[in-house]
Amino acid sequence: MLAMFDYEFMRNAFAAATIVALVAGSIGYFLVLRGETFAGHALAHVGFPGATGAVLIGISPFVGLSAFTAIAGIGISLIGERGQRDVAIGLVLTLSLGLGLLFLHFYTAYAGMASSLLFGNVLGINRETVWILLGMAAVTIVALGAISRPLLFASLQPELAEAKGVPIKPLSTFFMIIVALATAQAIQIVGVLLVFALMVAPAATALRLTRHFAAGIALSIGIAVAIVWASLTLAFFTDWPTSFWITALGGAAYGLSRLVEVVRK
Repeated sequence: MLAMFDYEFMRNAFAAATIVALVAGSIGYFLVLRGETFAGHALAHVGFPGATGAVLIGISPFVGLSAFTAIAGIGISLIGERGQRDVAIGLVLTLSLGLGLLFLHFYTAYAGMASSLLFGNVLGINRETVWILLGMAAVTIVALGAISRPLLFASLQPELAEAKGVPIKPLSTFFMIIVALATAQAIQIVGVLLVFALMVAPAATALRLTRHFAAGIALSIGIAVAIVWASLTLAFFTDWPTSFWITALGGAAYGLSRLVEVVRK
């Protein structure tokens, strides 16, 4: 098993996947707790036209998808009522894929990039990207830590938090920017269409197993890291896509958590 670490691309893949799992596990916990998983799913789709549009004008696709997801995160947080926001998010989600396909139509030489963007290509990550992900992860985790206490309060008791003077709107906007950065990182591992699995499955599983905040977020991170490590190992020995294993193991983890919950009752 240790033989796979003889290859640089596997070392880079494990490093990048671990970094992203740490971020996805922590951000995803708040995302599920706040009932905003649909918004996180939409942000991933926004990254697709951002990346393809960036390639079209000659800049890094990573810069494009990061910028687009950050802008979309701010926009989503500024939309008022929940029902109205869900409709707007759904429209943005479908429009994003359409724009991405349009950009690829104008620059067909990069049509192969679409597959990596949509489904991820963790085995193609180089050392430079690993360092970029590490820097973004540090910023993301520090930013989340800075707002974690008021964010938890606002997530569990929004009316009381607002009455106590917690700035709900700015807090929500800042959190969505953090989610956007985390999404941009996760796309590198599982792609636009599957980022939902890595950011939601570990967190949803953890919330099923424990209601304590510290234990829950630690468990969410631990499950995310375990899933990406197991997925990379299975992908190496089976030659099946890593993203498939991430989604399959994420679904299995959540299924087991439901079974544990039933047994407890």
